[in-house]
Amino acid sequence: MARVIVGQEQVIESLIICLLAGGHALVEGVPGLGKTLLVKSLAQATDMQFRRVQFTPDLMPSDIVGTEILEEDTVTRQRVFRFQQGPVFTQVLLADEINRAPPKTQSALLEAMQERAVTFAGTTHKLPRPFFVLATQNPIEQAGTYPLPEAQLDRFLLRIDVGYPSEDEEIAMVALTTHSVLQDAVPAMDVASLLRLQLLVRDIEIGEHLLRYATRLVRATRPQESRVASVLKHVGWGAGPRAGQALVLASKARALMHGRLAVTRDDIGAMLLPVLAHRVLRNFEAEADGVAIADILRALGDEIRVD
Repeated sequence: MARVIVGQEQVIESLIICLLAGGHALVEGVPGLGKTLLVKSLAQATDMQFRRVQFTPDLMPSDIVGTEILEEDTVTRQRVFRFQQGPVFTQVLLADEINRAPPKTQSALLEAMQERAVTFAGTTHKLPRPFFVLATQNPIEQAGTYPLPEAQLDRFLLRIDVGYPSEDEEIAMVALTTHSVLQDAVPAMDVASLLRLQLLVRDIEIGEHLLRYATRLVRATRPQESRVASVLKHVGWGAGPRAGQALVLASKARALMHGRLAVTRDDIGAMLLPVLAHRVLRNFEAEADGVAIADILRALGDEIRVD
């Protein structure tokens, strides 16, 4: 992927961690930072099927999951309904600008993301394995957008922020894209190997003290039971139990990425922000004071200790 994408090493690592953990990613960044190229390169490097859906206000649920069409047998003249699969039937789905579609269209992905299946007209259709959704959002332009509901945000394992490149990286990016035709990423892994790695992630060890530590971090985001001053002052709603599962699973995937068979405190600390950034809601006071989620979670990490 680094042969195609200039810089963004941390973003690439977070995407691979999310894929190894079997989750989905929500990517935020302004236009022009290569988010589409990023996920396309990931699909090419893992030899997976890739499809892209541009979310717009007039997009319908059937445009994503599919619909039934009426077909006529040329011999018997008998008419039957056949399910025509939509673009969700792929291995890597890019939901571009997901917040530009209305809620009923956004929710069409809920079952697919959670159950890896689509139910239409009473029949359940299984999705290919692995199945990875990468949704993008523009954090600046809010006109004509529909914020994702909390139930759907919770389905994303990680929220990954894509920032501006450094000066040297931007020079290299401009030179690469204006001098030659962009090359595709070369497959470095097949789907069977990826599925084995996803199973291996589940077998990575985590000590009882670190499991308790990860759970305490999640519970400390809830103002009702937290003792962290920043949480009590600036958080309106904390993370649910699914956040603890995501934090442990992402930490296991990061440990595997770094060649270790057991989770360390550093793994949990590194995954704290991408796991909780979209699951912890700031209150009005935090927005008025200009306190970011990253600031709150940093204070949380400083307060909660490992036994």
